[in-house]
Amino acid sequence: MEKKKAAVVDQSMLLCCKVFISESRNRAALDAIERAARRDPESVIVNKFEDRAYNRVTYTVVSYLVLDCTGNAVCSPLQQTVVAMAEAAYNAISLESHSGTHPRLGVVDDIMFHPLARASLNHAAWLAKAVARDIGTKFQVPSLLYGAAHEEGRMADAIRRELGYFKPNFNESQWAGGLNQESLALKPDEGPDQVDPGKGVVVIGATPWVDSFNIPVITTDLVAVRGIARRVSGRGGGLASVQAVALAHGESVVEVACYLLDPNTVGGPRVQLEVQRLAEEEGLDVSSGYYTVLSQDNIIQRYLRLFPLSATK
Repeated sequence: MEKKKAAVVDQSMLLCCKVFISESRNRAALDAIERAARRDPESVIVNKFEDRAYNRVTYTVVSYLVLDCTGNAVCSPLQQTVVAMAEAAYNAISLESHSGTHPRLGVVDDIMFHPLARASLNHAAWLAKAVARDIGTKFQVPSLLYGAAHEEGRMADAIRRELGYFKPNFNESQWAGGLNQESLALKPDEGPDQVDPGKGVVVIGATPWVDSFNIPVITTDLVAVRGIARRVSGRGGGLASVQAVALAHGESVVEVACYLLDPNTVGGPRVQLEVQRLAEEEGLDVSSGYYTVLSQDNIIQRYLRLFPLSATK
């Protein structure tokens, strides 16, 4: 393992994984997931974002990548760590008893890989596919690939629309219980066609860096904010590279929750201004938006602080 550590320092090959899990209120479940993540100290949780209203937690985990002499990926501690976190989540959480105001398809809802430093998108795709095989086989969870991990570059939101992700299944603003479909409308890339309602499905992908940015609108008018989210999104003719959805957040706020697919071109401040402009047309007040993940630079810096061996170059 010492040679592997030296290789990553020399080559600056790091991968980042965002693990989105449908739970934030069950402390014992989160503790079990975090214990699983700590089994291998060479993978580091550099950030954790919990949201009780959404009943969702996001872990940002980073580790190194080892390449062979031809530049192909051969292993990363992230693979074992992410699979261990998924196992702990499936053992501690049932989607059938879950509820919240954030859509979800599974207990482990999304696993998103990004290259950092000198790693490439192909390296991230290799790891996404390896994790999908593990989860599909070991836990019998249908796993659907997206981004660079999918042979046609399918987008995660396309999978979600096909599976009814954006349609609340409990009331106008809540998702509760497991998936309603035993057989999937889409064929999984790994794992069975049948859905365990307690586990659901997982989408796993590799993409260039994505920022998550949420903007609170002070209202209970979900319909009005849905219109704002649609108009600000690229799909609705708004800002290119922005995906947006309106989600109830507490008793008096509806958030415009955004994925910024090209944050260097269209970042949080630009989206904030556009949401404020559209909200003013509806007579609504807007609070300052916030990021739910760290920036790439902050993630690398925190990883190097928490895993000092990587800083010995």
